[in-house]
Amino acid sequence: MRFVLAIVAFVAAACMIALGIAQRTVFLEPASVSVGTTVEGNGPFTVIDSDALLAHEGAQTVSIRGSGDTFMSYGRTADIEAWLGDIDFTRVSYDEDAKELATTVVRGQTVNPMDQARVPEVNSNGLPATAPNPNPRGSDLWLEEWSGENSISATVNVPDGISVLVATDGTAPAPKNIRLSWPLDNSTPWAGPLIAGGALLLLVGLVLYLLALLHLRRSRGPRRNLPKGPRMPKLPRAPKPKMIKANQITGAQRKSIGRSSRIAVLPVLLISGLALSGCSASFWPDMSAPSTASATPTPDVTAAQEEFDELPPPAVTVPQLERIVRNVAVTANEADSTMNAELLPARFTGPALLERQMNYQIRAGFPEQALPAPIPASPLEIILPQQNSSWPRTVLTVILNEEDPTIAPMTLVLTQNSPRENYQVEYAITLAADAVFPEVAPASIGAPPVAPDTKFLVMEPDKLAAAYGDVILKDTESEYYTLFDIEHDSFVPQVGVAATAERRAALPATTDLTLTNEPGPGNTVALGTIDSGAVVAVNLYQMESATPNDNGTVEFKASPTKSLSGVEKTTKGLTSTRSDQLLFYVPAQGSDEKIRLLGFAHSLIAASEIP
Repeated sequence: MRFVLAIVAFVAAACMIALGIAQRTVFLEPASVSVGTTVEGNGPFTVIDSDALLAHEGAQTVSIRGSGDTFMSYGRTADIEAWLGDIDFTRVSYDEDAKELATTVVRGQTVNPMDQARVPEVNSNGLPATAPNPNPRGSDLWLEEWSGENSISATVNVPDGISVLVATDGTAPAPKNIRLSWPLDNSTPWAGPLIAGGALLLLVGLVLYLLALLHLRRSRGPRRNLPKGPRMPKLPRAPKPKMIKANQITGAQRKSIGRSSRIAVLPVLLISGLALSGCSASFWPDMSAPSTASATPTPDVTAAQEEFDELPPPAVTVPQLERIVRNVAVTANEADSTMNAELLPARFTGPALLERQMNYQIRAGFPEQALPAPIPASPLEIILPQQNSSWPRTVLTVILNEEDPTIAPMTLVLTQNSPRENYQVEYAITLAADAVFPEVAPASIGAPPVAPDTKFLVMEPDKLAAAYGDVILKDTESEYYTLFDIEHDSFVPQVGVAATAERRAALPATTDLTLTNEPGPGNTVALGTIDSGAVVAVNLYQMESATPNDNGTVEFKASPTKSLSGVEKTTKGLTSTRSDQLLFYVPAQGSDEKIRLLGFAHSLIAASEIP
């Protein structure tokens, strides 16, 4: 019976092991599924639509092949189409019926009125001039981009509403060969248990076989007493065999002994190898998989989700803004180190651009002038993109200085005027040492834009610069003084009434000092906070005139004003203008809080002799 059980165990073990191995070999499903197409024509741009990327579940591997330089990027479908504008392109979509990729040619839309760079010019014949297509490389709209020689392959995991743009340089034909692939779950969770169970059963069969042999050997002994016969004579004692040393064993004997040891070790090696072959996670059932059952969302959660889905998307994503800020930091550092103002317009505009341009001019004649506050590349402490699917777009971010934590954080307000323009820094403001930034929405939601003339704040944003300027000139006599938190304001003591009185006292009695201010040309930017208030960036110009009152001559020592104006002495006087970039928190209407200054930048931008 033991032999029968051993044979059954051996047969069952062989079947289980064979079935487990077959699941990982002959019965193994493919590891991925892919579809491909060859784009016809010589169009410069190809867009792989979102439905093609989501034709199967899982991460998407996009492979393109062409000739020469190739380019690929992905971003929001609406952003890609806005960037293409009036340019024809080929759309790659997924045909559900045919289970393959399909291509169609899409005619470009009307030129975006905000995209001034794309307004067609008129040639000498009065006909619209043909403008070259833009190069897609380096656009801030892309969430990520790749470049390569002849071919590119990248794996992404994009949600609905994201498409892929394929091109070369915007002029040459786009790569024609496109292939999409997705991973498939070809795990065999029963292969491991079958192989391991077969190995265990093989071991059980081996034990049963050995027990059967032992039982058979014992069963061959005498079963009954036999009658005694005549006693046989004793035989002579045989001589004891001599001990044979290992070096005296012949070749045949060595082979016999080696074969026997291998026969004994074979089952152990077989069992160990089969057990180790099932160590891969794809060989075993996943016991950590969460339950698929989920609670039905309550009506309030569903309504909140629907309301969230209806909001405009944030202007940028976090990785997108991190890449933009890195590019801004590189441009700023290179321009500051070389004092090359021609590099600035690519990434700066408005008050931030003017501050650096004038700083370089001042340093040319007055090297002691400090550079503008550096712009660190990371980390981004606060990210507040505007909720906006059109243009212009705005985003605010607060950046810490990783190299020197003692340096105050830098606040950048960036704007993008059209799809084909990159983000530019409009305000670069250093946060005040004791500034308490208001609570804002997460970057994944963004901040609602606030109209400059809104009545829902304690003060309209477009009146903020003039009101704060009035406080600087009049101090407590200003009608707006009680609206501002002057107690915690670190800028008014530097430029206010008390500071002006000290400067007048330091001048000769023959020189008069006159100060005025007015809102600057910088745009008023306001982004909503969670408590219905707003973070507001404004521009203020402060003008100062120093004139002799005795018809004498005013002389100027080496200074930024002298460097910028080129005037050493004058009988008419000298006027100078300083630009203030100011960042405020403005509470909601009805709040008991006051308007707080969060940060400022104060720089000389003009100086000249009074005509």
